Amino acid sequence: QVQLKETGGGLVQAGGSLRLSCAASGRTDRIRGMAWFRQAPGKERLFVGGISLANGAAYYTDSVEGRFTISRDNAKNMLFLQMNSLKPEDTAVYYCAASVVRGQGYDNWGQGTQVTVSS
Repeated sequence: QVQLKETGGGLVQAGGSLRLSCAASGRTDRIRGMAWFRQAPGKERLFVGGISLANGAAYYTDSVEGRFTISRDNAKNMLFLQMNSLKPEDTAVYYCAASVVRGQGYDNWGQGTQVTVSS
């Protein structure tokens, strides 16, 4: 099993920046991929972006492309989400996720961290 813990959320004004961190522990050797999701109040959880742990290739949903950057530190089992030019519509609980079991998608989740962007 893999445990994930997000930190770095908070309140920021529109146009500002935040950096989220995700610390992975447990059977991190089994992690195949990692990603960030977010869930706004009353809405479903949506994919933000992901990264391959093998080659570092990152990919993003259109709404954050060019503003958000995902990076990782494999040696420290850390995943990061740098969020720039934040908008009120980015307000959500942000979740770190890991894919361990092939074919099961993202099957390990953190508890989430709140990001609030004021206008």
